[in-house]
Amino acid sequence: MTLTFASYNIHKAVGVDRRRDPERIIAVLREIDADIIALQEADLRLGERASVLPKALLDDTPWRVVPLAKRPRSIGWHGNAILVRRAMTIESGEALDLPTIEPRGAACAVVRHEGARFRIIGTHLDLSGLRRRAQVRALLKFVGDCEGDCPTVIAGDFNQWGRSTGAMREFERGGSGKGWTLITPGASFPSRKPVARLDRLVASGHFTVLASGAHHTALSAIASDHLPVVATLVLPKI
Repeated sequence: MTLTFASYNIHKAVGVDRRRDPERIIAVLREIDADIIALQEADLRLGERASVLPKALLDDTPWRVVPLAKRPRSIGWHGNAILVRRAMTIESGEALDLPTIEPRGAACAVVRHEGARFRIIGTHLDLSGLRRRAQVRALLKFVGDCEGDCPTVIAGDFNQWGRSTGAMREFERGGSGKGWTLITPGASFPSRKPVARLDRLVASGHFTVLASGAHHTALSAIASDHLPVVATLVLPKI
């Protein structure tokens, strides 16, 4: 089974022109047309942490939100949210806490589709290298403690410049026997002239990587300060 995963830091729907435009974000998501999408900065930071993407807009898309929010008007946890195609079955959704001083977290979903079951974790890691390491360790421990051998993709804004340095080394040291593959699709920040590869995906050894890349179009270059990144993965049916 071939699946397309995407990660997109939507910057609270505020583009590089400083306009908040949720419809523009939805248009970029339609351009990507991924099966599973991990969003970062999908909720407002203060108050009720309301979603920056109105429910009416999301209801008119090919995706639905994984239910894991702890606040009525939010769609995620600490800004992290997951969208999946409507034909897919959401077995569970869970909000994960990550160790840090500033509030950080991750969104986790277990999804079943065409007889295959897999896990997606969306996250936005800390600016501090030491805290990023602790957060990756926490994610790996969570995966390792889960029952069964569930194929897993971790996607998000890792805030890590080096492809296999710093916190990314934790996937080699504490990989829970999953044989993680680091996927760095391309430069994604800043969106107009990207130079930093901050957004990426990490896949357990169950998956084979077919293709990956940063989605750079006229629309995505202004819709957020990050470009979306996309990876096409193959998961054998068991």
